[in-house]
Amino acid sequence: MTENPGGGDLSQLRRLNALAAIGALRGGPGLTLTELAGRTGLSRASTEDVVRELLERGWVVEAAPTAGAVGRPARRYRFRADAGRVLGVDIGGHKVLALVADLDGEVQHSARVSVTPSMGRTERLAAVDRAVRAALTGSGTAATGVWVTGVATTGLVDGTGRVMLSEALPEWTGLDVAAHVGTLVAGPILVENDSKLAALAESWRGVARHAKDVVFLLAGLRTGTGLIIDGKLHRGFGNAAGEIGALPAAGWTRAPDHLRSWPGGASRSDGGDDPHAAAEDVFAAARDGDRKAQAAVRRYVRDIAVGASALVLTLDPELVVIGGGFSRSADLIVEPLRRELDRWCIRTPEVRVSGFGDEGVALGALRLALDHVEQGLRASGEIAPPESFLPDRR
Repeated sequence: MTENPGGGDLSQLRRLNALAAIGALRGGPGLTLTELAGRTGLSRASTEDVVRELLERGWVVEAAPTAGAVGRPARRYRFRADAGRVLGVDIGGHKVLALVADLDGEVQHSARVSVTPSMGRTERLAAVDRAVRAALTGSGTAATGVWVTGVATTGLVDGTGRVMLSEALPEWTGLDVAAHVGTLVAGPILVENDSKLAALAESWRGVARHAKDVVFLLAGLRTGTGLIIDGKLHRGFGNAAGEIGALPAAGWTRAPDHLRSWPGGASRSDGGDDPHAAAEDVFAAARDGDRKAQAAVRRYVRDIAVGASALVLTLDPELVVIGGGFSRSADLIVEPLRRELDRWCIRTPEVRVSGFGDEGVALGALRLALDHVEQGLRASGEIAPPESFLPDRR
């Protein structure tokens, strides 16, 4: 860190020094002044000044002494992750999942409300309301205490938070999702496609966290994708990057039909009509040796491999990550998919499976909110949040 600004802007220098200190302290158990100075490149005197200011503003607190230390231990300071809260919401066909997290991204509470794919706009938004309010109540967070909210939804989303096109959810095209969620919580509302945010979650804390170029496949009755290029989520000019499923030749629209065509699906013992449960029946039967089920799975994989191969050939990624509901049946999908990629691609990347289950999209929504907090800190010139967002320190 440079301590002598060329233009003599001392307030700008103090902000940059404070941001450097916050960055060094986040996510760790605490640092001494000497350790913090070493991490930031600041002098000891400047480090003391920065820590004093951050203590006053509520961003930093003194950490508990290290257990077992001999003599009087040096004071240690840690980032105050509970200074604010962010919210992540996944609005899907079968569930609405809301997560409240601190500024380190640690989830404080989650709330889940079941929905159905055929549910109309009014009912689905009511489920969003219930999930958000339950997550806030469970975490002890006031609606005004949410700094930023990230929201994931199916379909194409514009820059204002409106759904431009959604074929998966009834009455969803044209909905201003940001405006609705804005009636529930304070702060900016950021809305993004679910597959893109699932890819962001993998790049943040998942199997792709050490990779710079990634193709993420959200595998389910609907196939979607998210692209990570040079470590960043790639949206494209019109936020439609990766929407290769719109091309019929890619095979993604017809792929689930192979699973639906399995004869055993017509004789489920429970008589249910849940398409996801029916698909899981196909995978279970294939695992048990049913040849027709195995053939249905092979045809399904061949079709999704066409679009996946096109993306691999275009981007030459380090990883292909499989997530979504069908990732639970990765034992039946990964090897056939790898063989298909070998068949079509010049270089086959490593294929890995997400470990997030059905929470990956909501985690990506949290990461979207956290990114906005960090960008705001760097751009606004303020290192103190609004007083109304600070927890009560009386």
